[in-house]
Amino acid sequence: MLDSGELENAKSMSIIVTKGSLDWAYPPFILGTTAAAMDVEVTMFFTFYGLTLLKKDLNLKFTTLGNPAMEMPMMGGHMAMPNIVGMLPGVGAAAGTMMKNLIKKKGVASIEELREAAIESDIKMIACQMTLDLFEYSKDDMIDGIELGGAATYLETALKSDINLFI
Repeated sequence: MLDSGELENAKSMSIIVTKGSLDWAYPPFILGTTAAAMDVEVTMFFTFYGLTLLKKDLNLKFTTLGNPAMEMPMMGGHMAMPNIVGMLPGVGAAAGTMMKNLIKKKGVASIEELREAAIESDIKMIACQMTLDLFEYSKDDMIDGIELGGAATYLETALKSDINLFI
């Protein structure tokens, strides 16, 4: 565990969140809330498909295609899913259900819980205005506690941040 003296060079972090699937939702929220718990000022900028993570009603899918590293614990081992299987109708939904069940069984926080923790931790969450317009969402579709902004809004923060992540 780092003490506060070791964190002198990391007092702010920005994260660009570009993906909105279940498996891609965890890294930015876990890194953001962990950094906030370590007294790092965190800004998260949600753009393109990452914007859906700010919607009031989440219906997160699981990405099976193009993910050769995906393995699921099963029958005492790990089962890998060949990419071709992920193309079959219903496989993505089944894999998503399996992952959600595994997350719950293992006591891992849900994305909704991590999102709430981000709000409680005063993480600045910016919804990309251009993406809202592009996909015809309104601020009313999104959770409370977010800001609207564009690339310039994000860059104002990123240019001053000690750590910048693109997820």
